[in-house]
Amino acid sequence: MKSRIFLLAGVSVLAAVSAAAPAMADDAAPAAAAADTAPEIVVTARKRAESLLDVPVAVTAVSGDTLARRNINSVREAAVLTPGLNISSDGAGRAFVSIRGVGVTLVQSVQPGVGLFVDGIYRPNTAYLNNPLLDVERIEVLRGPQGTLYGKNTLGGAINVITRQPGNEFEARGQASYAGPDNAWLVSGSVSAPIVQDKLAIRVGASHRQQDGFINNTNIGGKANKLNTDSVSTTIRATPTEDLTIVINGYYDWVKGANVPYARVAGPTDYSRSNQFDTLGTTNYKYRGVNARIETPIEAINTKVSLLAAYDLRNTSAPDTDGDFGPSNPTLPIPAVRQSSTDALRTKTVELRFDTELSDQFSTLVGLFYSRETTRANQLTNIAIPLIGLSINNRALNATKADTYAAFGTAFWKPNADWEVALGLRYDHEDRSSSGSVNGGAPSSVGLKSNEVEPRLSVTRHWSKELMTYASVARGYRGGGFNAVTAPVRVYKGDSAWTYEVGAKYASLDRSFTLSGDVFYSDYKNYIGLNSIAPASTGGLVTVDLNSGDVESYGAELEATFKPVPEWTLSGSATYMHARLTDSSPYTAVTGRTLATNRLTFQPDWMFNLSSDYAVPLGENSLTFSASVNGKGSRSAASLNQTTPTILKSYVLANGSITYRMGNIELAVFGNNLFNKKYFDSYIEKTTLTLAGLPASDLGIIGDLRRYGVRASFRF
Repeated sequence: MKSRIFLLAGVSVLAAVSAAAPAMADDAAPAAAAADTAPEIVVTARKRAESLLDVPVAVTAVSGDTLARRNINSVREAAVLTPGLNISSDGAGRAFVSIRGVGVTLVQSVQPGVGLFVDGIYRPNTAYLNNPLLDVERIEVLRGPQGTLYGKNTLGGAINVITRQPGNEFEARGQASYAGPDNAWLVSGSVSAPIVQDKLAIRVGASHRQQDGFINNTNIGGKANKLNTDSVSTTIRATPTEDLTIVINGYYDWVKGANVPYARVAGPTDYSRSNQFDTLGTTNYKYRGVNARIETPIEAINTKVSLLAAYDLRNTSAPDTDGDFGPSNPTLPIPAVRQSSTDALRTKTVELRFDTELSDQFSTLVGLFYSRETTRANQLTNIAIPLIGLSINNRALNATKADTYAAFGTAFWKPNADWEVALGLRYDHEDRSSSGSVNGGAPSSVGLKSNEVEPRLSVTRHWSKELMTYASVARGYRGGGFNAVTAPVRVYKGDSAWTYEVGAKYASLDRSFTLSGDVFYSDYKNYIGLNSIAPASTGGLVTVDLNSGDVESYGAELEATFKPVPEWTLSGSATYMHARLTDSSPYTAVTGRTLATNRLTFQPDWMFNLSSDYAVPLGENSLTFSASVNGKGSRSAASLNQTTPTILKSYVLANGSITYRMGNIELAVFGNNLFNKKYFDSYIEKTTLTLAGLPASDLGIIGDLRRYGVRASFRF
């Protein structure tokens, strides 16, 4: 009832704004006529280029230049600039992501609930969120289910990374930065040039990033969360005729870091940076791929045809990791667990789209989609108790295959210049299978098929050139998956969400002031966001993913930019979100356990960011003073405790920089987390270790502490 009252109140507020809009437009008309009209922000949220003000979706667009100014080098780091988007991590190849509390993904084996796309190409694993951003034009974050156009695994929303494209003009960009105290440095650059004027162009980019991190291994020495990445990307754009565009891209990312470098801590206010693993747990990732896009019009039917195809590969090697989260002790009857593992992920995707304008009032976007994902994993686990001379080796092999077929379409009707009604529908068929074995035994095979329909309806009203309002309803779903071959429950089904949303967007004609807001309500079924411990068929325990129940999420989001004078820009966003489990009986039915809280793991009730950039003209040059703060509310830690929840404290981080610009060259000094605020990025309460028969202790990974450094960049 409370959520419905909240949504009704939001509708009433937006209706009041809409009613006042004609008066606002009339009052502003004389001033607007005298002002120069600033360029519009163009996004591709609906897979066609549109003004941000025309899109009936809660979408945030962050430019590549903004990312560079804020020292942001991955999608995970960019989450602080986007309302509703929550990303945390406990390793170089692991990221926990959700939007508005929906689509929570806590472990790598679960399909993402928030889709990541790079130039329209789907990335099937949350590990990509930690990868370096190279030569990015902008990031678009779409909140709410996007399944109609983007497919399965977007029930929370979609993140679309758009890279810079080659063109007819020569362009060179470069950036270098160094920050302490953990020797964090970055070098990146790109060159774009025409090969044949108006016919063929190329763009090449490369980057290197490394940092020592802030967690120390006090058992064997060294840094426990080092990171080292290298990236190369090449894009070729060919326009052999005026009506044909061919774009081919290839990329290679090397990522070397540590996974799960948890410290044993006394509680959620013990911000220890000491890790006592028996190994540094270095993990190596190789991501590479090639993709192509062909676009051409069919004039006879006023249609633009787009064909996209991609082949992406990821290989992981973790030769020596500590499975018991602490030092071994040969004098005590405590098991020491060591693991080594490899896996390989291969993804092939093809998408065909027809964007047709039937008249000034009516257009359609229809298409077909196919993908195949295959994985192969090999893990060796050694469990030893030296005191009694026990040593057990278990080798688990697993292979999965998933085929997804989809057909989708959206009809756009504009009865006049002020109104738009968009109705879309997507049908997805997924056929997923898994086969695994332990210690060379007979393979265990399971399968999972799903047929899902994802509708979306939006109604848009433009009250003036400056103000629009919209209402939408949409359904999204995420595919199910499989637990380890030793788990008592091998299959869990997908989850889904219906989201109801109303919003408004305002932008003054000179773009000196923009404001957008929305209220939403999500009915989230068969939530996959929790995992648990269960007896393994080979003895001991095994982690299982499962459907944990139903969730209700509702809240409000606000974004604004304001330029009180041309030299000063203020921007910010805020989110209020109430995401709670309303029925956890499925979790209890499978595990025989109850939950101590109805809060979702790592989901805050509020988030915000606020930034200020003031440029002081110095002749033809300028000096810009930038400051920003971002905050996140309290969160529930990962816990299997049945009586007492563990709550992580809220935090606010402050950042700043001073940038001197001389034409196309910038020199800056900067600091992140200026007040050295301590907070947890990830946390596991001790009941999990107790159930696994390991020494009981809470585990925590602190967020990055204060960094200060210098940055230089150029563009020609």
